[in-house]
Amino acid sequence: MLMRLKNVIFLVLLLKMCVIFGQGKEHQKRIIVDVGHGGKDPGAIGINGIQEKDVVLAIGKEMIRLNKLIFGDEYDIYLTRYDDSFFSLSERINLAKSLRGDIFISLHCNSFYSDARGMEIFTFISESKKFEYNTRTSIALGNEILRGSTFKINIENRGMKFADFQVLREMFKFCPAILIEVGFLNNPVEAVHFSRPSGITAIALAILSGINNHLKSE
Repeated sequence: MLMRLKNVIFLVLLLKMCVIFGQGKEHQKRIIVDVGHGGKDPGAIGINGIQEKDVVLAIGKEMIRLNKLIFGDEYDIYLTRYDDSFFSLSERINLAKSLRGDIFISLHCNSFYSDARGMEIFTFISESKKFEYNTRTSIALGNEILRGSTFKINIENRGMKFADFQVLREMFKFCPAILIEVGFLNNPVEAVHFSRPSGITAIALAILSGINNHLKSE
């Protein structure tokens, strides 16, 4: 597994460096998108068998496509997986650290009672002043994505929250980090939304637009 991870890191870095130097965009902001679950770990399973691992992978890939199509490839976006492969949380975190991103975003889907709906975003709070910038920036980024999603696709805003998730706790030391629960797969309306390509495009664009608005306002 360690050898496979090293090979993945090497190939991803090599391909990305070729793209960066080939296009002369050495100063792009780098966005790491952690695509949750994968392979043997489906994550939440919703209505009609829709699986969290498939939804978040589709969103991550669509963010890459829209970055090129709409934003002129302005951002350097990496995913922690590009297919239905399983990597442990620690492996994904180590990969994300090695990529030295400016922003880290972990994508997930919720599952609860059928009336639950909407997007909520988590970040980690540290009492250390050393990470004051990351705290402030993570909150601002999360709120911008929530506002954009609420306005553009009329998704319910469940607010900015704080949690001691491992992925946030560890990545927070390196860059602003948030975890997005994009919606509820067991909600009839949201499950249908995420099962359609148009729904995936809408949420990916809302997230990417939120990122763009935040970075432009810094």
